[in-house]
Amino acid sequence: MPPRPPLVEAAAEVRLRAHAPYSGFKVGAAILSVEGHEHRGCNVENVAYPEGTCAEAGAIAAMIAAGDRRIAEVAVIADSPTPVPPCGGCRQKLAEFADPDVPVTLATTSGALLHTTVAELLPGAFDAGHMEGSA
Repeated sequence: MPPRPPLVEAAAEVRLRAHAPYSGFKVGAAILSVEGHEHRGCNVENVAYPEGTCAEAGAIAAMIAAGDRRIAEVAVIADSPTPVPPCGGCRQKLAEFADPDVPVTLATTSGALLHTTVAELLPGAFDAGHMEGSA
């Protein structure tokens, strides 16, 4: 298997720390901020479904907690036959902190890669502009 891109490798490393005792489906995410910092997240399940946290949401929370505000690149990895895209809620969260052309790499633990963008993941994203004029 060829070497993984560095951000995918970071996502793969944090994936191993996921807390997924109920589904067994571990996901890792890594974000590169526009400031050049790497932030990681993994899914954290809870017995009271759906009260868990997605890997992408965890990485975004880590980015915000560290003081960064904008995403420059995203990588997500899971042990799946094909690359797994973020859920709908995480797509919206990514759109909140990333420009539409921000690259997103979706990967499998077996080496498959899919390159896309935030806009391709969530066309027609709801944004602050939709709220202009509301009281």
